[in-house]
Amino acid sequence: MTVSARAMADATPDDRDRYVDLLRVASLATVIAGHWLMAAVSGDGIGNLLALVPALQVLTWGLQVMPVFFFVGGFSHALSYRSLARRADGRPVYAAFLRARLRRLLRPTLVFVLVWAALALTVQLAGRGGGTLTGSALRLVTQPLWFIGIYLAMVAFTPPLLKLHERHGWAAFAALAGAAALVDVLRFAFGVPYLEFLNFAFVWLAVHQLGFLRADGRIRRPGLLAAAGLAGAALLVAVGPYPLSMVGMPGEKVSNMAPPTLALLCHGLWLVGAVQLAARPATAWLRRPRVWRTVVAANGVAMTAFLWHLTAMLAVYGFQLALGMDLPEPATAAWWAQVPVRILAAAALTAGFVALFRRFEAPAPAPAPAVAPAPAAVPAAGPRAALGITLCLLGVLGLSMTGLGGLLEGHSATLIAFPVTAPAAIGMAVAGAWLVERSAPVRRVRLRG
Repeated sequence: MTVSARAMADATPDDRDRYVDLLRVASLATVIAGHWLMAAVSGDGIGNLLALVPALQVLTWGLQVMPVFFFVGGFSHALSYRSLARRADGRPVYAAFLRARLRRLLRPTLVFVLVWAALALTVQLAGRGGGTLTGSALRLVTQPLWFIGIYLAMVAFTPPLLKLHERHGWAAFAALAGAAALVDVLRFAFGVPYLEFLNFAFVWLAVHQLGFLRADGRIRRPGLLAAAGLAGAALLVAVGPYPLSMVGMPGEKVSNMAPPTLALLCHGLWLVGAVQLAARPATAWLRRPRVWRTVVAANGVAMTAFLWHLTAMLAVYGFQLALGMDLPEPATAAWWAQVPVRILAAAALTAGFVALFRRFEAPAPAPAPAVAPAPAAVPAAGPRAALGITLCLLGVLGLSMTGLGGLLEGHSATLIAFPVTAPAAIGMAVAGAWLVERSAPVRRVRLRG
């Protein structure tokens, strides 16, 4: 049994920050639309529209909104952890916090991975995994999982970083931002190898830290933050080694995304400032019952839609090929003419996937009272949860790098200096999710955010 969106909307507390829910949905929807637009499929495989038409790369300064999602995550994690800690009466809450925050994330993710792994294995056993388009699809479909891996790390580091925030405020953010800047200096000015990968932590955790600041009402000049971030990003791109695109481009020597750069952090600052400027009018708009019910319903399926949107897009192209239709050369007039039809078809197929798999994301009914009793202690819960989320993190990131091609050939990718195969990555993710699930009491605890 699941809770309906109408019931959840009607039960919304007056003090809930509804704008955060809107930002969560809007950021994922923007990423989905951007992926649909950027995919340039031809008979030679799957390319990137922004690489074919470099002038369009400036659009990434509006479409690359993952920083907003991570910013919202920081806000929600701060509220959730504090809410749980207040009820714990001094007992450790790390395991319960991880389990509560990850259940609705890991379940739909693991279902997606297992379904696609079974499909990939079937295709390869049938000897059809080596086709150009099929091979590209098996590689591409897991790439967005990097975002889930980073999000897992943010959840894992919330307790210590929240303590730093409570002690130092903006200085904690500044320390992470300064570390990101130092990494780029050592990377570009002195050529220090491998150090750039530290910015996967420094850049994204700095954006996450901004969510803590919002939770405490400490972003008081969003206009100044937006202007400083936009000016900093523009300056770095204009005079530094940073590319214009805020998403990765095939074959580029430097990417703002992988690993993240100081330019991407500045981009995140301007986005956070910009969305904060819109908070007051948007919050008033969200008071309308119909609008709020729509946002609640979308929030209930947003992760499922994100996981399956590339599958839907690939299916649209697959139907075109199966019907014997010629695929126009990307970026030509004929290609652009098909864009609206392809996006509408992908949206319809995504809705079908959501209807099929939404049950794995849907929240269960929470009969607990508004002030729930503290969770009971579980022996070794903290270490078990830490090991579990670490395995999940490594598994999901590893799978985003290896893809699902070459399952039978033992294809591998290097993850933190160690080779990892897709089966090994799937095994780590499943084992980690099991450990997290078993690390905290079964009793449901209702969290804010």
